[in-house]
Amino acid sequence: MIEAAPFLPVTKKEMESLGWDRCDIVLVTGDAYVDHPSFGAALIGRYLESIGYRVGVIPQPDISSHENFLQLGVPKLFVGVTSGAMDSMVNHYTSLNRLRSNDAYSEGGKPGKRPDRALLKYVNLVQRCMPGVPVVIGGIEASLRRLSHYDYWSDRVRKSILLDTKASILVYGMGERAAAQIADALSSGKDIHGIRGTAVYKSVNTLDGMDLGQHIELPSHEEVTRNSDAFMEMTKMVESEISPSSGSTVVQRADSRAVIVYPPQPPLRTEEMDRIYELPYSREPHPIYTDKIPAFRMIQNSISVVRGCAGGCSFCALGLHQGKMVSSRSRASVVREVEILKGKQYFRGTVTDLGGPTANLYGLGCAGGKALEKCRRYSCLYPEICENFRTDHSPYIELLEAVSEISSVRNVFVSSGIRFDVALRDKNFIEKLVKEHVSGYLKIAPEHFAPAVLKLMRKPSPELWRRFKELFESISIETGREQYIEPYIIAAFPGCEMNHMRTVAEELRRQNMRPEKVQIFLPTPMTMATAMYHTGINPETGIQIYVARKPSHKRRQIEVIQGR
Repeated sequence: MIEAAPFLPVTKKEMESLGWDRCDIVLVTGDAYVDHPSFGAALIGRYLESIGYRVGVIPQPDISSHENFLQLGVPKLFVGVTSGAMDSMVNHYTSLNRLRSNDAYSEGGKPGKRPDRALLKYVNLVQRCMPGVPVVIGGIEASLRRLSHYDYWSDRVRKSILLDTKASILVYGMGERAAAQIADALSSGKDIHGIRGTAVYKSVNTLDGMDLGQHIELPSHEEVTRNSDAFMEMTKMVESEISPSSGSTVVQRADSRAVIVYPPQPPLRTEEMDRIYELPYSREPHPIYTDKIPAFRMIQNSISVVRGCAGGCSFCALGLHQGKMVSSRSRASVVREVEILKGKQYFRGTVTDLGGPTANLYGLGCAGGKALEKCRRYSCLYPEICENFRTDHSPYIELLEAVSEISSVRNVFVSSGIRFDVALRDKNFIEKLVKEHVSGYLKIAPEHFAPAVLKLMRKPSPELWRRFKELFESISIETGREQYIEPYIIAAFPGCEMNHMRTVAEELRRQNMRPEKVQIFLPTPMTMATAMYHTGINPETGIQIYVARKPSHKRRQIEVIQGR
């Protein structure tokens, strides 16, 4: 085993100081390098380091120079490439397709540190600089573009990014296990095909002679490009195969090639989560940076305790990326991380969040058994909470109490959002939350109030939202705390017409609420909502729905809420 480095090296000088002549693996990322488990390159890199590999990082390389890609030399095993924590096009452009003025994952928040379609451009340059070296692509941009997908920015259906980049293999989801299995296979000269949580491509001629076992074949790229019904059918088929317990291998042909997507990796067990989040991260930006990195400042005093989301909202990529199966860390592991956090200069006694995609799903999830092996539901919570889904919040309550009792910890807040329909199943949790763990504002995402739109979103009814809000306010008054709910609303969602937005405006007025932010729907690759946006089809009925496509129509929906 190699000794953990203070930071994963980003220069040859740092490599030499560690006594390395060569890296086994080099990770190229579109984000600044922050050695913290909330940043993908650090998490994957530290995990690979922990199992004996020498890993270096090239953060935000300048694509105008090949030298940037060779600053750590040619690695022994592979180059891993990610555009960063966000899809590079989402990072650069708003829902009205305007250029964003900042980049939270870059030093000083300055934009322009990564190119448009970063994954494609990075891989192209790696292949030129290091011919013959295997290239592994991963992260959100790869994960959500693993099959044919609608690309909002070019307004067309594009092929799998695996075919466009010609990378050796694509890792989708949270890729620790898959990355380790790829490294182990390459280091022992074995084939990297067949690894769960990955996609590869083959020629159609080769495909016909392969034994893929149980698999399904999607409509081809050519079919989904010319036929909206085929595109919607493809999206439904992919959703039905996302469970690691029941999902099959998926195949999609495109021209003379075929993409093979193997079933997802099983969710991490608690002990695996503990180990990964307790690796020796410095929990700091690399010393090469002199200015602040906004994304790090946002999460520096927070702790990730849960992964995955069972919600299955039609606009959300979490189920397609992290999966719907929830993984949670142990209470002891979280306490140990808080003890480490206490030693940081930036910690002032407040843990800003104990959460993840949805904080109150900690310790919850499917009870398992035979039902899980056959389950094809995309959402565990919609249209109703599944009878096999645990809703007792005791583990999360005990976690909040344990962290609150640590010396020098004055406040423990929940900032990453609450699934209010699940919270309503446990009034003890709501009382605990409202009395002790709200910093002033609690983020809640009803997203909409018109039943027809909520159905397309796969979100709970307005009645549940009202019940939660009433409880929140009555407990706040009872305890003498001045605190508020901060609702998140989406405008211009597929199927949302002006009368639906008037329903939202009326509900907000009745509740005496003005949301801090109303987000215009942004079609991101692979989600069901994006399929609705592209095709104009209601996936449940097959009937055409209204889609606001013109910027002026989208802005009008916002103006309704603003009272204009």
